[in-house]
Parts: sequence; C-alpha cells; structure tokens
Amino acid sequence: MAERYSSFEKGGRRWLLQRVTAAFLIVVLAFHFFLLHFVNHANEVTFQMSAGRMQQWIYYSLMVLFLITATFHGVNGVYNALVNMGLTGARKRAMKAALSVASLLLIVQGLRTANAWAGIDLLPII
Repeated sequence: MAERYSSFEKGGRRWLLQRVTAAFLIVVLAFHFFLLHFVNHANEVTFQMSAGRMQQWIYYSLMVLFLITATFHGVNGVYNALVNMGLTGARKRAMKAALSVASLLLIVQGLRTANAWAGIDLLPII
C-alpha cells in the first residue's frame, strides 16, 4: 500500500489555514463572479465603476482581505509543493525567504493599487 506524504504537519496551523483560505477564496470568487458577470456584465464595467466600489469601506476591506488571503494561499501552496518534491536544507530556507519577500512585495503593491482606486492617500505631498 502506498504511503501518503505531505509536508503539512498533521493537525498543523498551515494545513488548517490552507483549507480556511481556500473556503474564503471560493466564497469571494463567487461574489466577484456574480457581481461582475451577472449584476454588471464585464463589457459594462468601467474604471470609474471599479473606483466607486473601492470607495465603499466594506468592498475595499473585502478586496484587501482577498489580496492577503490569496497571496498566503498561493505562496503556502507553492512552498508546500516544493517541499513535497523534496526541497530541503539551504535551498528550502532560500525558497522560503524568496517566497516571503515576493509575498510582501505583492501585498504592498496590491495595497498601493487598492488605495489608489479608493482615493486613499497615505503619504500626502506637502
């Protein structure tokens, strides 16, 4: 009988977070699909409509949470796939560091974009 192998620790937090973030992403993607394909058709959506939605606190918060959740889910999945393929030692630590930096950059750029669409200026020019 074949053994089951997973880099996730049995009962570990990363395993649980991977499942919780997947469930959240399914719900948010369903909301996105419904909003942009049934309520408003994709060819009707304009930059101004998107900016208007981003100026609503609830929508803005949901999109920021979506950004962070999707980043964690994707990076955690890639990291664990690499570990499952046999990544160990210094290469594992280097990949973990590279993925962490990439995640941080992605989240920072995503927040900058979300803030620009929402009209939020955190560093006003004096």
